[in-house]
Amino acid sequence: MKKTTLFFTFLLSVSLYSQIKLPRLISDGMVLQRDTKVNIWGWASPKEKIELDFNHKTYKTTTSEDGKWTIVLPSQKAGGPYEMTLKASNTITLKNILFGDVWLCSGQSNMELPMDRLKDKYKDVIAKSENPNIRQFLVPDEYYFANERVDFSSGEWISANPVSVLQFSGVGYFFASEIYEKYKIPIGIINSALGGSPAESWISEAGIRKFPEYDKEYMKFKDGTLEKKIDENDKKVSSNWYQLANSTDIGLKKWSEPELEDSDWKTMNVPGYWADGELGNVNGVVWFRKEFTAAKVNATTAKLVLGRIVDADSVYVNGSFVGTTSYMYPPRIYSFNANFLKEGKNEISIRVINNTGRGGFVTDKPYELTLGNDTIDLKGLWKYKLGAKMLPLPGQTFVRWKPVGLYNAMIAPLKNYPIKGVLWYQGESSTKIPSEYFSLMQTLIDNLRTQWNNEKLPFLVVQLTNFMDVKMEPGESNWAALRQQQLNTLAIPNTGLAVTIDLGEWNDIHPLNKYDVGKRLSLQARKLVYGEKNLVASGPTFKALEQKENKLILSFSDVGSGLIAKNNTPLKGFAIAGNDGKFVWADAVIEGDKIIVSNASIANPIKVRYAWADNPEGANLYNKENLPASPFEASLKDKK
Repeated sequence: MKKTTLFFTFLLSVSLYSQIKLPRLISDGMVLQRDTKVNIWGWASPKEKIELDFNHKTYKTTTSEDGKWTIVLPSQKAGGPYEMTLKASNTITLKNILFGDVWLCSGQSNMELPMDRLKDKYKDVIAKSENPNIRQFLVPDEYYFANERVDFSSGEWISANPVSVLQFSGVGYFFASEIYEKYKIPIGIINSALGGSPAESWISEAGIRKFPEYDKEYMKFKDGTLEKKIDENDKKVSSNWYQLANSTDIGLKKWSEPELEDSDWKTMNVPGYWADGELGNVNGVVWFRKEFTAAKVNATTAKLVLGRIVDADSVYVNGSFVGTTSYMYPPRIYSFNANFLKEGKNEISIRVINNTGRGGFVTDKPYELTLGNDTIDLKGLWKYKLGAKMLPLPGQTFVRWKPVGLYNAMIAPLKNYPIKGVLWYQGESSTKIPSEYFSLMQTLIDNLRTQWNNEKLPFLVVQLTNFMDVKMEPGESNWAALRQQQLNTLAIPNTGLAVTIDLGEWNDIHPLNKYDVGKRLSLQARKLVYGEKNLVASGPTFKALEQKENKLILSFSDVGSGLIAKNNTPLKGFAIAGNDGKFVWADAVIEGDKIIVSNASIANPIKVRYAWADNPEGANLYNKENLPASPFEASLKDKK
């Protein structure tokens, strides 16, 4: 954080005592919001006269005593590119400016996740991504507690092409592509998201006062002293742990060699976790080796796909290093020179570092080597040996996720820049206390609407996907409870919800299908923001509950052309309970735009749940437009 602090000290000094300076957002290639007044602002010497020439008109102002200035441009129609010239004691010309719709993309890692992580899944999309009318501004991942920042330390507007698009938010890019394809207007996305961030880190200082515990925590960090102390300690602890692991790893610099004598090594099935085998639940460094046979090597490049590995890995082929990943979440995809391979027997060696929990290879993922048109399956028995046994690495504090810090650094500098709406994909990090999530979101939405002086600012939410193991019986689920809180946000005016319980991966908190997430957000935007009132933008949404004898009758909105059980199978995912609150699976049938649920063992059902699980696999209520119903919980007692 030291460099960033110095940057803003420098910014303040130049804004007060030197020539005209612009914020990062006001730059070449920017997309400005159409059909509304637009602020152009910056800093210069006190009382300096500023002129702005744009579209054959000149606008003038004078800086205030503190060196700030703002010029308001009248509403403009979508179009461009334009140029803009600013004159004071210096002259700045901004080029390639578009007017269109600007969307803020915020939340945590599933919003932040770049197209680069999706490049194998969406090769054709990336190859055809050249479009100067779709642009992104990437906000740097920073936090700050002292006050609201006025600018970013870095950032620029870039237009989409097969190289630059790899930096775009996957969800943001697919949303922008859908909206552009429909309306042919320039789309700018501001990518301001940070992996692992809880909702409270995106709320302002004034907003967080509604939550005494979070406000108390924020005040501990406001002066920066505790933040510095924790950061220094966390870095020291982590550095010492890895230094010890490296210095005690008996396999380092030896066990990657192809001719290693490994007859005394144990074996285990990959994918899998070594805690489930003879080695047991140990942390530290474990080496893996596998021999495979390659036919004649004709290709110039080979690709090694190793699913996901917990936590970090370094990979060698015949003793040559081919790639490394430092944490558990990214897919392991390593392309390397095929000259490393030879006809006949070859050897792969993997050094796995696991610092906490269960180390190993995530199941139900691909593990293979591609060489030209040939694919070699690498699943099965691998040899392994413990290189270094370590105590678990102590948990870090993650100061960057503390309340208010991300708002101050990553949202506040945007407040003068008009936007069309907000796309929000966050919640995984808030599942510990799902009951508070609606209040947090209501506060966050109010914050942003106040910041942009727009009480109707559209706010579109991505509901959590399906994740983790499938449970055979009805039960409690914090993920389901949080989805209910996200569903409840629809009670706030001008909000929308993209349901995604069919787009996840049970073994990956970062599912790769970001196209359908972006598309479903675009459906919400088209209906709520762009005025397609008759568009079916959602799957069935629970509306009302009635009891008739031993049955519950459920009514829905957003039924579209009609309710269906996807794949022509019986409806699944419904559970009911009586006064004892114990849920059992229910029989469910569609009757027109209603669903009748019952279980012979429940004479007086009063509660119903649908898709109430971390991973509600098999839940199949859709409308004929192929959009899934949102999970929900309802009770007859709620009507009283």
